[in-house]
Amino acid sequence: MKNELLQTGEIGIFALGGLGEVGKNMYIYEIEDQIFIVDSGILFPDDHLLGIDYVIPDYTYLIENQDRIVGLFITHGHEDHIGSIPYLLKQVNIPKIYASGIAIDLIEYKFMEHKDVKHPHIEAYKSHYKYTFKNVEISFIRMTHSIPDMFGIVFKTKEGTLFHTGDFKVDFTPVGPPCEFDKLAKIGSEGVLCMMSDSTNSERDELIISDSKVGKSINELFTRMTGRIIIATFASNMYRIQQIIESAVLNKRKVAVFGRSMERAIEAGMQTGYIKVPKDTLITGDQVNRLKPEQICLLVTGSQGEPLAALSRIANGTHRQVQAMAGDTVIFSSSPIPGNQEGVNRTINKLFRLDVNVITHGPLADTHTSGHGAQNDLKLILSLVKPKMFIPVHGEHRMLKHHKQLAIECGVNPKNILIMDNGEVAAVNRDHIRLAGKVHSGEVYIDGTGIGDIGSVVLKERKTLSEEGLFSIVLSIDSDKKKMVNDPTIISRGFIYMRGNEELTGQLANEAKLICQKELQAKVINELHLKNAVISHLSDKIFEITQRRPLIIPIVVDLKTT
Repeated sequence: MKNELLQTGEIGIFALGGLGEVGKNMYIYEIEDQIFIVDSGILFPDDHLLGIDYVIPDYTYLIENQDRIVGLFITHGHEDHIGSIPYLLKQVNIPKIYASGIAIDLIEYKFMEHKDVKHPHIEAYKSHYKYTFKNVEISFIRMTHSIPDMFGIVFKTKEGTLFHTGDFKVDFTPVGPPCEFDKLAKIGSEGVLCMMSDSTNSERDELIISDSKVGKSINELFTRMTGRIIIATFASNMYRIQQIIESAVLNKRKVAVFGRSMERAIEAGMQTGYIKVPKDTLITGDQVNRLKPEQICLLVTGSQGEPLAALSRIANGTHRQVQAMAGDTVIFSSSPIPGNQEGVNRTINKLFRLDVNVITHGPLADTHTSGHGAQNDLKLILSLVKPKMFIPVHGEHRMLKHHKQLAIECGVNPKNILIMDNGEVAAVNRDHIRLAGKVHSGEVYIDGTGIGDIGSVVLKERKTLSEEGLFSIVLSIDSDKKKMVNDPTIISRGFIYMRGNEELTGQLANEAKLICQKELQAKVINELHLKNAVISHLSDKIFEITQRRPLIIPIVVDLKTT
């Protein structure tokens, strides 16, 4: 089914996730009726999504057009770019996944967790590979990021060249392989029709420090510490994990790893050669207490204050194997993701209560650096690639707007820049870029293992429960005799304290009894009508008395004699 929003010769570019948000990245390129998907990520929920594990894009458009899908192209292995792959494959037929290096291992781990998912072949690409489809040639440019094997994707089409940067920063002294600036300059000199670029740090007018400088800073900290070192970082940051292991080895410390995602990342890193661990450096959790404090480094998850992560459990005193003690030093080799500051602060406060030294990234120590380029980095890429048209992606709306301004400063015509939301389609040809309309897009909430089993109604009920509480009333009736058997029983959870509020509960029970007796006089007794009548009446009555609207659940027990 052809995309009717596009005219003959136009290329369609849109996102099902990643615009107006930092997460669930999924970008769609429609070229000559072929659909190329770039990334398939998840979004970690904030506090208002009560109990939700994570959010994925709505795949309706891809389900309806799956016969035109050529493949899924992965830029790198971060969760906000690969996390929703198993859920995508449960609903959409993807002929092939194209990925590189560490991303392949991380995707394969996902398939091990989701054994019910039938998955396609993963084609391993390298930076010099090219793939040819109908009038489209795809090639890759290695970029620098906080995880190895990050690639920008180049689409050569009849209308012109498109370039999708993926996540990147400019690091002239990287820990891993350098960015292929020569390739960026080459496509820029040949002419790029449209560029889609990472906007995460477009508001920051500062120098993003090199990963190699962070490594030196961590090593300096290790040489000064006398007690145990507990260091928390992102499990996906292979370079940082390697730097921590090297610092531990130089300072004659053994490394114990806590946290499932960290263990898995180290295993994947060792398989691909990004993490090299000398023999006898890694020890098990059981061996920790047999060594002196100055001989130990604990590498843990929980840099974002996640309640169930290893560091949070150490801070709470609920970890099975590790108890924090005076003299320990906790190093946060990370910075809080927007929305996580409160959880991180909570963990830090608990650690201080345990007389633990805490070091975070700041003026005293460079323990972390961002994987996303700030304004100068973004302007350098814009100047090298010199796109005729520009679409900022991967960022909240204000970040996209800031990136637009940077592009204008670098010489892109403002008329050739589109700021879009998820689902909005940019139609591009060699002469113009226009907003063509919108395809179906949205969010799907994952709670447990199901897909989309949590809707907005459930979230609304959870919000009501958290703010207003629950009010339940048990009505015992005899439908044959059309009468109530007992007085109603009231149950309150998080609404009112039953003891001391007997007058109020008695009043509400009496109101429910009157409604029930009235409904029982009907020719045919309908249990649903009875429940709805009780909810409707009590809702107004409770609000009138208490100015609150708890979740009301009537329970009807029919004790008829026949």
